[in-house]
Amino acid sequence: MKFNIQLDMTPEEARKLMGLPDVTALQDKMLAEMERRMKVALDASDPEAMFKAWLPMGAQGFEQFQRFLWESARAAAGGSPSKDSARKDTSR
Repeated sequence: MKFNIQLDMTPEEARKLMGLPDVTALQDKMLAEMERRMKVALDASDPEAMFKAWLPMGAQGFEQFQRFLWESARAAAGGSPSKDSARKDTSR
């Protein structure tokens, strides 16, 4: 026996029904802080400062993430790991 119950409610009503906390104030503060940081970086006309504000790990973190994606795709396709990753695994 199956029961299907459909509730028509707003996201606010659903949040209250499930007892989830209201984080709109926190989201507003975070958005304001992000806007402030963007304005400071744009006012300085310094692309490097803006890049650092958005990607704290910098280019190195982006390269590591990109390498992870490529190696994951290669592994999912059944390919062998790249020479760089094999070299890094043996040095641990």
